[in-house]
Formats: sequence, C-alpha cells, structure tokens
Amino acid sequence: MYSLSEWLADGLLIAMGAALGTPARFFLSGLVARRLGETFPWGTLVVNATGCLVMGLVAWLAATRGLSSASTFWLIVATGFLGSYTTVSSFALQTRALVRDGESRLALGYVALSLFLCLGAVTVGFEFGREIFAGAAR
Repeated sequence: MYSLSEWLADGLLIAMGAALGTPARFFLSGLVARRLGETFPWGTLVVNATGCLVMGLVAWLAATRGLSSASTFWLIVATGFLGSYTTVSSFALQTRALVRDGESRLALGYVALSLFLCLGAVTVGFEFGREIFAGAAR
C-alpha cells in the first residue's frame, strides 16, 4: 500500500526535477527559436530530441543498475526533469497550427523529423550509456 507520506516524498522528488527541467526547456527552446526563427518549431524539436537522448541514457543506467520507476534517481531525472523538459504537448499544438495555416507539408516533415530524431536519440543515449559507463566498469 502506498502511504500518504510516501506519495508526498515521491511528489517532492518529482517536483525537484521538474523545477530544473521546466526552465531548461524554456531557455533552450527560446535560444534555438531566436537563432533559427520561429517559422518552423526548431526549439521544440531540439528540446524533444535532446530529452529523448537523455532518456535513453537514463533508461540504460536504470536498467543496468536494477533501478525501478520508483527509485529516487528515476523520479527526479526521468519523471521530474525529463517530464517537464520535453514538450510533447507543444509538439502536438505546433503541428496542428502548421496544418491549420495550410502548411501540411511542413507539418508532415515536422512529425517525421520528430519521430526519427527522438526515437534515434533514445537509442543513441542508451548505447552511449552502455559504451561509456559499461566501459568504465571494466
């Protein structure tokens, strides 16, 4: 049974991670948008792809160290930080806006690029973790 004190403690860990993930998303997305423009949602794409890269690394670390989704590490980094850092809701809204504005080809390209980059980034992050951290353990 999950007690109220456990629920509050886990919530605090998640909030700690989110308190870092949200401003990181805001600043990186804004920086990319200012540099590349806002006609295409490059900032959101970069945030989602880097978030997926980190999630792959975190998943590898958790898997190789036997950490569950209830571990402090997972709650702070994956649920808290990455949960507030990545922007799937923004992705959906911006895709809809592209379609609404008659930019169906751009919308399709954005969806395809997002899926390719994010799925690829999770894989690269996981493999990066395996190479860097498993190699260091040898």
